[in-house]
Amino acid sequence: MVTARTEHIEPGFAAHVAIPAAGSGPGLVLLQEIFGVNEYIKDAARRLAEAGYVVLAPDLYWRVQPGLALSSGDLRGGMAASQRLDGDLAVRDATSALAVLRGLPEVAGPAGVFGFCLGGTIAWKVAAQADPDAAVCYYGSGIAGALDAVSDIACPVLLHFGGADEFIGREGIDAVAAMAAGRDTIECHVHKGAGHAFDNSFSPRFSQPEPAARAWELTGAFLARSLPVA
Repeated sequence: MVTARTEHIEPGFAAHVAIPAAGSGPGLVLLQEIFGVNEYIKDAARRLAEAGYVVLAPDLYWRVQPGLALSSGDLRGGMAASQRLDGDLAVRDATSALAVLRGLPEVAGPAGVFGFCLGGTIAWKVAAQADPDAAVCYYGSGIAGALDAVSDIACPVLLHFGGADEFIGREGIDAVAAMAAGRDTIECHVHKGAGHAFDNSFSPRFSQPEPAARAWELTGAFLARSLPVA
C-alpha cells in the first residue's frame, strides 16, 4: 500500500511525498503543472509509487502563494499563478528538492526528475543544471526555447508531446524531436492526435485516455531501464 506524508525542504517550502509499499526504492522529484500540487499531481505520485518509486512533489508556488492547489480545470487561475513564478528560482527549488529526496531514508539507489507541462520544462532545465540520474518531461512548453541546454545534459531523457497540442506550436515540437533524433540518450515521442496535458485524467478538457496510457507504458519502460526498481 502506498503511504503519503508531507516533507519540509526548508521553512515554508513543503512537498508531498509518496512511499511505495516496499518502503523504499529509487527516487523521483515530481514537478507540477501550472495548477500546483493538486489532486492530479498527488495521483501521479501515487501511480509512480505503485511502480516502486519514492516520489517527492515540491510546492513550487511556495514563494508566491504557499499551498496553492487549483482545480485542473482552472486554466485562468493556473496561468495567472504561473506568470508570478520566477522560472530560475523554480529550477533552483527543484534542484534543492532533488537533494532532499536523495537524503530521504526511503530512497535506495538513483533519483531522477519527472515533470508535467510547466514541470516538464523545469525538469529539462534541472537535467541540464544539476545531476539527476534520469529525466521525464511531458509536454514541456519551454523546452523548444531551451534546446541549447542539451549540451549540458548527461542523463537519459524521455520526452512526450501531443501532436495536436494547442499550447505548443508544432514547429517547436518538431525542433525538439529533431534534436532528440540525433542523440542516443534522448527519446522523444510525439503522440498523434493528442492535445496538451493529455495525461491529466482530472481534467475533462484535456484528458485523453488512449495516448495517456500509451505514454505511461513508454514511461514505465524508460524508468525500468534508467531507474530500475530492485
